[in-house]
Amino acid sequence: MGRENPAEETIYDFGLYLLDKILEQSGHHLGDFPPMPIPQENWHLQAENHHISEQLSYDREAEHQRALELEPQLNEEQSTAYNRIVDSVIQETGQMFFLNGPGGTGKTFVYNTICHRIRGEGWIVLCVASSGIAALLLRGGRTAHSMFKIPVEGLTEESHCSIPKEGMVAGLLRMTRLII
Repeated sequence: MGRENPAEETIYDFGLYLLDKILEQSGHHLGDFPPMPIPQENWHLQAENHHISEQLSYDREAEHQRALELEPQLNEEQSTAYNRIVDSVIQETGQMFFLNGPGGTGKTFVYNTICHRIRGEGWIVLCVASSGIAALLLRGGRTAHSMFKIPVEGLTEESHCSIPKEGMVAGLLRMTRLII
């Protein structure tokens, strides 16, 4: 399962997934035996894709609690940006936002608060930055060139990202609700 201190419901759901895998060997599934519950999470994707498993390994309850602690600390402008971005993710409107401001105005604080909220919902949020130092400031942050396989040396007009559409990174991107 790969999660630290999973909630009882998560353990139960993973157990249902394992039972379903056993039944699958004889050509059946839990859904064939109503009113037997079926797993709610996409455990098969996590088992097959370590990128997805890593992103879903956050403790949802701890992430939710941390978001609740941080939200009241947002100032009015930060709160406006936070609410618009979170609402966009929840409603799946597919918008793009740009937070701008000089150093020290709390952009990273807003980003991390958003991350806690989205991960608290059990969704995937990818935090990327242009440099390793900046990526370290974001919870679970990575450099953009490592996450998206962007070539950084020997660039030519023909250079492009090398993410196969059926690969693990592509699978992760398809399940991602937000990229910061």
